[in-house]
Amino acid sequence: MHVTSSSPGNSPGRSHSRRAFLRAGVAGAAGIPLAAGLTGCGSGTSISSDPGELVLWYWNRSMAPSLLETAAAGIPGTTKRLRADVIGGAFDNKLRTGFAAQAYIPDLTAVNSNAALYFPSEDQFVDLDDYGAQDYKDDYYEWKWNLGRTPSGRFLFFPMDTGPTGFFYRTDLFAAAGMPSEPEEVSAAVRTWDDWIAFGQQLRETSDVALIANAVMVFNQYVNASPERYFDADDRPLYHEPGSAIRTAWDTAVKAVRAKVTRNLQVENEQNAAWNSGKLGGHIEGAWWMKVASDTTPDLAGKWRIAQQPGLPGNSGGSFLAVPKTSKDPAAALAFARWLTLPENQAQSYNEVQLFPSAPGAFDAGMADSGGFFGDQDPLAFFSTAAENVPTTFISTYEKQIEAFRDQLRVVESAGKDPDQAWDEAVTAVDKVLKKRGVI
Repeated sequence: MHVTSSSPGNSPGRSHSRRAFLRAGVAGAAGIPLAAGLTGCGSGTSISSDPGELVLWYWNRSMAPSLLETAAAGIPGTTKRLRADVIGGAFDNKLRTGFAAQAYIPDLTAVNSNAALYFPSEDQFVDLDDYGAQDYKDDYYEWKWNLGRTPSGRFLFFPMDTGPTGFFYRTDLFAAAGMPSEPEEVSAAVRTWDDWIAFGQQLRETSDVALIANAVMVFNQYVNASPERYFDADDRPLYHEPGSAIRTAWDTAVKAVRAKVTRNLQVENEQNAAWNSGKLGGHIEGAWWMKVASDTTPDLAGKWRIAQQPGLPGNSGGSFLAVPKTSKDPAAALAFARWLTLPENQAQSYNEVQLFPSAPGAFDAGMADSGGFFGDQDPLAFFSTAAENVPTTFISTYEKQIEAFRDQLRVVESAGKDPDQAWDEAVTAVDKVLKKRGVI
């Protein structure tokens, strides 16, 4: 279920939310159930006129090539075969343009972690519950499954990969500074964000090694691990509330800046150089960062480890599969999504393109280890445990409008702007955008 606030905005006196009104309008305008509109779809809108072929849109490395090759010969359990089209930049724009024109729409599509972007366009997708998706729910992480359901209750986005988070760090730098350096020791030393900041402050004072690149990273990963984010399920802003998760994330990031735990590195190349040179000793990110670490710091093999981050683990990244309502065969499209994410196929996807599983059963299906990049630590065991503890949350379609928080936080870190003034200006900027869109 989605986590929502029990604040006055959800009180019995508020009998009709804006979202509930819109839902009623969409469903009631035609006078028929939404699912009934799915029959007879597919003519004149699909990319391929071949009735035996389903066209998939995806981006590079979002699916295992070997599995796509298998489905090209025939989607297991169906009479259809798959044509997989790699879509380059502006993936979302291309898909939304197709919806707007009702032309050149794939039969199924990958959707990135920004699935909430499509909530206002949910009528463009098949409700996968109508084709039995709920029969598979228990095979996937509950929090990931719930991210595929819209506030109106329709299940549109089938879980592919995930991004459970952890605290990556250089064990050699910690040990040289006389700090705890083994994963169990570090995890015990940074149980809370205050503990983590104190740990980083001591590291900086002892060795001039910063714990993380910048304040925005602290802010983002605090939010990613929180059951509450920017909005509730009615898109009511929560950051105005005293003690909100967003304000706490902001205050935590500011505290990290003041303690010199961050290094004000805003550019990726600078961050990579700092990890390699030893000026930067840690990072909080999703499991997919294992591959980034090995690619960008190859000479540090055996020196990286992963500890539990402060508080709960979060989720950063991970994608879905969705079926446009114009699909030639929604049942076959769902069959592909299910087959692609079977435990043994998720294990294969991890081994080929490092997609971290959404199905816990994948860990018993032959996933390869890191080859010693993380020393004698088993990162798969670490992240499989982390994935079990990610909290369920709600991501609103309007989260794309909150960049002012990050922008102002960068100015606090890089130019010393007063944090309270920066917060007020961020809130004002975000509110202005939301008012213009009729959200508040």
